[in-house]
Parts: sequence; C-alpha cells; structure tokens
Amino acid sequence: MARSNTQGNDSMAPSITSPEHMNSAFADAFNSRSLAHLLALYEPGAVLRTSGDGTNHTGLDAITSALSQLLQAPGRMASRNHFCIIHGDLALLRADWELTTDDGAVVASGSSAELVRKQGDGRWLYVIDHAVGAGQCNQG
Repeated sequence: MARSNTQGNDSMAPSITSPEHMNSAFADAFNSRSLAHLLALYEPGAVLRTSGDGTNHTGLDAITSALSQLLQAPGRMASRNHFCIIHGDLALLRADWELTTDDGAVVASGSSAELVRKQGDGRWLYVIDHAVGAGQCNQG
C-alpha cells in the first residue's frame, strides 16, 4: 500500500509514499481535524496559498496559522486527483476538492495545484500547495 500511518511520535500521522495519494491524504487529515496530521504533509519551508489574493504562507509557522483557520470550516472534505506528473523527486498534482455538510450542502469547493517532493526516507511532502490555483482564470 502506498500510504502507511507512521511518522515521528504520532502513530496516526500520514506518511505518503506515492505522490498521487497526497490530495486524498490531505482530505483524510482535514477530516480527522488534526492540525499535526495536516502539518506532517509539508516540508519545513513549504509555501501554502489558500486564496487567489496572492498571499503566501511560507514555512511551518505561517502554514500552521493558515491550516488552523481552515480547520474551523465545517464539513467533510473530499478530493479527487486529476493528474500526477512525476519527474525525478518532484511531482505536479491537480485536484478538485469539496467541503460538504452531513446533509450534502456544499460549504466550499475549488481546484488545487501542488508541487510535492520525494524526501530521503521515501515520503512525499508539499513544497507548494495552492488550494485554488488550478481554478483561477487569467484576468490580465
């Protein structure tokens, strides 16, 4: 199996060994409501962009703040990966995600673009995560 559940001291933290599983792992971590599980998916110097306004959250401290806010959103997340292009220790991903309530109402949705890198221990981690990057239209 491409996903194991061992990393550090948290025996339930995700450890993704196939990059095409990153988006579903993010949704699983969100649905667990564990900030530690979400952070375990990022490199220490990663960049997270959560909106189309151009604001980057760089490094785990800034990402922690952004993901803490995300965890306040109601609903369960589902994410469907559209492609994974691997080149050496890098992979480019694109996914559609959706937050829905128990009665099926959509709270939020988007199309993400991510760059992940294979680590020395075989895990893949986010280098760049743009939550709505694949859904933005060029307005220039």
